[in-house]
Order: sequence, then structure tokens, then C-alpha cells
Amino acid sequence: MQLENEKKSDGIDEDRLSIFMESFALQQSMLLSQIRKEALEQDVPILRVQTVRLLRFLIKTFQPKNILEVGCAVGYSALVMDEASGCNEDVHITTIENDAKRIALAKENFARAKATNRITLLEGDATDYLQSLPANTFDFVLMDAAKAQYIVWLKDVRRVMKIGGILCTDNILQEGDLLESRFLVTKRDRTIHSRMREYVAALMQPANNEWETILLSSGDGVTLSVKLEETS
Repeated sequence: MQLENEKKSDGIDEDRLSIFMESFALQQSMLLSQIRKEALEQDVPILRVQTVRLLRFLIKTFQPKNILEVGCAVGYSALVMDEASGCNEDVHITTIENDAKRIALAKENFARAKATNRITLLEGDATDYLQSLPANTFDFVLMDAAKAQYIVWLKDVRRVMKIGGILCTDNILQEGDLLESRFLVTKRDRTIHSRMREYVAALMQPANNEWETILLSSGDGVTLSVKLEETS
């Protein structure tokens, strides 16, 4: 009996679960599958399979009308959200990218998907745009850009979100590095490590009840945060 209880306490093997989940084909158009294939062949970092599934679920469940993405890359994740929204003309996605080569590919992919009227691509530094975008505008934000900047952007991201809006942040676990002591992380990654821990703490342990947050192990780790109304 004791041995049986010990086996139960071991929990689910995350690697086996991931392999099982990824054995099922993604629900996406042939075009999106092709764009995903091209991005992977060019070593462009894009959403992992389980994160795509989670993102599709969130968009279909909460049906946001005004979406902001920080970190467009080649446009794959923006198109995932557009497709999950049913390519609805009443839904608009604003996405930010700073890399010129990726901007060119994103524009091409948006044109291929006939989504240019539903997606606005802001070219340049996210810091500048986040400071200038109007407050209380977006009901869904996907954060998937320079990880060390997450904590820097958080105040302005909150400002541009509506009360009750959802902030979805990808790559929280940093391939498991977030769970390690900073001294076990390579020196070049220690700044990202410390800033990501600061970011997670800001979302999960807010002193002024700004967010309600859950951390999921999907993909490389995702936080889902709801913007709460500030209380005195």
C-alpha cells in the first residue's frame, strides 16, 4: 500500500504528456501549417504546439475584439489568433516587431492570409509603442518578445489593457532555467533569469492587487493574468 501511494505521488511524466499531446495534429489551415513549417526551417522561434492550442482556446473562449501582440516575428501567432477569431472583421489585432527581416516576412504572410485589413503591424521598438498606445484599449495581450524586457514593459502593458483583460505571457520557464538558482544558469542568461523571476513575482504577488495570475506548464511555460481594478 505504501509503495502504491508513493507511485501515485510521483505525478504525471510531463515529457510523456507532451509527446502524447503533440501526437494530435494542430487544428489550423493548410496555410498556417505551411507558415509554421517555413518558420521552423528558418529557425524562427514560434509558439510551441501546446501553446498554440492554449492560445486558440483562449481566443475562442473569451472572444476578444481588440488584441495586442508584443513580438510579431513572422506573423504566425497573429494569424493563429486571427484564424481562431474566425477571421472576423470585427476583431482587430495590433502586433509589434522590431526586426526588419521578420517584418518583411510577416507582411508577406499577412497578405497570403488576406488578413492585412484585420492586422496592424507596428514597425519599431515595443517600448516606444507601448508608451504611446491609448490606455484601456486592449482586452487581450500576447507577450512573446525579448524576455528581459517583460518586466520593463509590464507597467505600460497594464495601462493599455482594459479592466478584465487577459495578459498571456509565453516562455516563462525559459527551458526550465527559471526553476534553477541564478548561479546554476550560464552567466549570459542571468539577467534574463533575474528579470523573469521579477516579472513572475510582479504578476503573482502584487502588493496592490493589480493582477490575478496562474502559471501553466504548457509549452515553455505560460502565465495567464487578468487585469484587476485597482483598490485603495
